[in-house]
Amino acid sequence: MASSTDPVTNGHHSSNGEESRPAESCLVSPPQSVTSPVDPVRPAKRLRTATECVVVSNPSDPYNSSSVPIYQTATFKQTSATDMGAYDYTRSGNPTRSALETHLEKIMRCERAFATTTGMSALDAILRLARAGDEIIAGDDLYGGTNRLLTHIKTYLDITVHHVDTTNLDAVRASLNSKTKFVLLESPTNPLLKICDIPAISTMAHAACPSALVIVDNTMMSPLLMNCLELGADIEYHSGTKFLSGHHDLMAGVIGVKDAEVAKRVFFIINSIGCGLSPFDSFLLLRGMKTLALRIERQQENAIKVANVVQSLGFKVNFPSLDSHPQKKLHASMAKGPGAVLSFVTGDVDKSIRIVEACKLWGISVSFGCVNSLISMPCHMSHASIPAHIRKERDLPDDLIRLCVGIEDSEDLIDDLVAAITSSNVSKEDR
Repeated sequence: MASSTDPVTNGHHSSNGEESRPAESCLVSPPQSVTSPVDPVRPAKRLRTATECVVVSNPSDPYNSSSVPIYQTATFKQTSATDMGAYDYTRSGNPTRSALETHLEKIMRCERAFATTTGMSALDAILRLARAGDEIIAGDDLYGGTNRLLTHIKTYLDITVHHVDTTNLDAVRASLNSKTKFVLLESPTNPLLKICDIPAISTMAHAACPSALVIVDNTMMSPLLMNCLELGADIEYHSGTKFLSGHHDLMAGVIGVKDAEVAKRVFFIINSIGCGLSPFDSFLLLRGMKTLALRIERQQENAIKVANVVQSLGFKVNFPSLDSHPQKKLHASMAKGPGAVLSFVTGDVDKSIRIVEACKLWGISVSFGCVNSLISMPCHMSHASIPAHIRKERDLPDDLIRLCVGIEDSEDLIDDLVAAITSSNVSKEDR
């Protein structure tokens, strides 16, 4: 194995499932190098997240590249037949992915971070920590793909899944027991923008079942607006396809783990099933994250304006910056802003369809977090895999419209949306 003085070391893994985390790297400096210089009187100060997103540790490769190189290779040549170097096979570890994961660790304030092929592969890797007989408590307003995977697990793997209203602490408490393995949360939820009390649920879950893991899908907020591990969660994960990337030109998943032993198990699973992110997509995700703060600042600013206008037109809007949101104060106690996704109902499915199809700037598409504004009807698109009777049980209305706000000029977005709403008052037959 490489020695601690080997120039290629940090975050590298061998394909036998073992891993090492020596102190230096040809690509990534130790995490402490991104803090302020040590002063004999004043202790080092951690940089703010917006700064850390931009400051990717300087490479120390022979060419001193200002951008992390793409190691587009499947294998790495070894100098010995018996002693493997820092890398041997990209499924198990790659310098570009290691640079991304080290960058994510400081942004997410976690013990270990992992980058996978998609957000769903990230969740799949996490859920593989469970065993037959375990129980999972999950929200009743979740992304459709999450609901689909949980349905598969409870159908085929002898794992019980309790879907509860996670905004109701009593409902969560009633489902906790000694068999609880995971408490799986979204906050805000997708697509109804409901808020759950992550600190209270984490405290409650750990007291009732010390071995339980609180897992939060933090895609909607990103690490810039909310840090779930600092709120008490054990694992947070993201669809890196969305805000972290910001351009919808790649698919990725991100996992941040608080505990080192849990992180080792997660690494073993990712290495075993081979869902680590490719070198090129790792490079793209690193590049996208540098503008995360700028993008979210503009998107959030636009979203607040759009939410106020839509509400002023008489629609019920779900968005945590609005005084009408029942959990506005709770969200503000955990996050630095409301984000850039909102939803509203029209009271009529056909009217909602007419609004969506009349928009010119708002692209009809699933997903969110892109620099371009998107509009969709979740029950017919991203959440269509949830059976209609279950959507009805969970008060997920078919006429719901979800807006994913981009960085365009807010006035143009509002003009386009208002025009679409106005035109929706006229049926297709009367046009």
